[in-house]
Order: sequence, then structure tokens, then C-alpha cells
Amino acid sequence: MSRTLKDTWTMTKRSLRHIVRSPDTIITVVLMPIAMMLLFVYVFGGAIGKSTDNVKYVDFITPGIIIMAVVSGIAYAAVRLSLDVHKGIISRFRTMPVAPSSILAGQVASSTLSNLVSSLLVLAVAFAVGFRSDAGPGEWLIFAALLVLFTLATTWLAIFFGLLAKTVEGAGAFSYILILLIFISPAFVPTDSMTPILRWFADNQPMTPVIETMRSLLTSGTAGGSVWTAVAWCVGILVAMYLGSLWIYKHKAISVSA
Repeated sequence: MSRTLKDTWTMTKRSLRHIVRSPDTIITVVLMPIAMMLLFVYVFGGAIGKSTDNVKYVDFITPGIIIMAVVSGIAYAAVRLSLDVHKGIISRFRTMPVAPSSILAGQVASSTLSNLVSSLLVLAVAFAVGFRSDAGPGEWLIFAALLVLFTLATTWLAIFFGLLAKTVEGAGAFSYILILLIFISPAFVPTDSMTPILRWFADNQPMTPVIETMRSLLTSGTAGGSVWTAVAWCVGILVAMYLGSLWIYKHKAISVSA
């Protein structure tokens, strides 16, 4: 266990160095969600904000922007892992005295840490432009726990697609689907304003309960009625992608090294 933890931390530091040395990653992961927040608050907020049931528009969209920051960040985890696979680095690690589980765990840990930092920066900007919360310490802890769970689940989703992708360029393409799901959700507008078919889809897709629970925690100080649905979606994705990633990792690493 001690060796595994040490190897995982080594792999985590290696991946974190790649993130810090990549300006385009920082721009996409941090600056783009912040730019989206400023765009929606100051350009669209005057018109859209009238439909948010007396909730300030910046308060309404902040959970969705945080989720978008996470989704933007995990795409780079998929790209970095796919690059390691196609360059043969994963195969090289398999010949070294490195705990096998540490290779994927290091990618997951570094992505989770970087995305949590990005979320914190987005939240700081939200406070700067007028976001205010009625949540107490307990609600903030639940919010943080749900954010960590969502980040872990989607990071393993990124690992799955990073191992599955046939090209490095296509490894992060799955994130566009997740971003589309964010837009077809109550992240920026209430689902009541959507057409019936689109509203049904928005109300029954995984992003919606996560965003609604986060918003309820921050704006009203309660978890709301969607909390267990949000947890179930996150846990289900986490378990499925974890098991799928382990299977593909074993198969992919063998095929690359052959």
C-alpha cells in the first residue's frame, strides 16, 4: 500500500507538471468558463434573468458554470492519457517497477485536483461579480462533496475515452457531448421555457439533478429533492467508467506494447 501511494503521488506530480506547463490548458479550463459567466451575466442576464423565479441571475448560473469548468478540464485528462498510450509511455511504465494501479490513479488525482482549483477560481469570480449564498457550513460541505463526486465520476469517464480513442485528437471529443448536456439543462435557463420534448430530455438527463442540487444548496440552503438522483447518477457513472477503464487499460496496454 505504501509503494502504491508513493507511485500514485509520483504519477500525479508528473501529470500536474504537464498541466502547469500548458498555457492552452489553463486558458480553456479556467478562463473560458469565467468568460462564459461574464458573458451570460452582463450580456444575456438582463433578458434571461427575468425567468429565474426571483433568484439573481449570477446566483442561478454559478453552479452550471462550475460544472462547465469541470467538463472542460476533464477533456485534457483524456488527451494526456491518450498521448501516453500512443507514444508507448504506458507500455514503458509496465516494464518498470511501478504499481500498475498508480498509472491511471495518478491521472485521475491530478485531473481532480486541477478541476477543483478551477472550480474554486470560478466561484471566486462569481463572488466578485455579485454572487451571494445563503448556505451554511453544512450545505457548503455537501456542495463540496457533490462537486468532488461529480469530478471523480467525469474524470473516470475521461480516462475511459482517453484509453478508447484511436487518435489523440479525438480523445477529448466526448466533452462536447457533456457541454451540450449542460446547455440542455437548467444551467442557464429554467426548463419551463423549453419545448415539451426538449424539456422532458432536460429533466431526465444526468446534468440536471447535479446542477439543481448545487443551486438549491447555495441559494436556499437546502439540498432539494434531486440530491439522491444526483448522487445516484454520479455513483453509477463512476462505477461503470472505473470498471470499463480498468478493462480497456489492460487490453490497450497489452496491444500497444505487443
